[in-house]
Amino acid sequence: MSKAIRTRIIKIGNSQGVCIPKLLLEQSGIHTEVEIELEGDRLTICQARHPRAGWDQAFVEMAQNHDDGLVDEFTATKWEQVKWEW
Repeated sequence: MSKAIRTRIIKIGNSQGVCIPKLLLEQSGIHTEVEIELEGDRLTICQARHPRAGWDQAFVEMAQNHDDGLVDEFTATKWEQVKWEW
């Protein structure tokens, strides 16, 4: 585990925050958005995950495994069976 760095909590507008030294940010790879999580008496800061990260690869794998079909059979509703005139 790396050596701890002590800093103070500072007022930022109506909130409070801490300054994270540049060296720690560079080593962590964190650049933009973060997620902060409370774990007991510790705050954990990590790079924010993108909600749809990895979906492209998952879809490719589903297609390769022939697992990309509809789960339910298509059933037309009464509204869809009406003959439409344009």
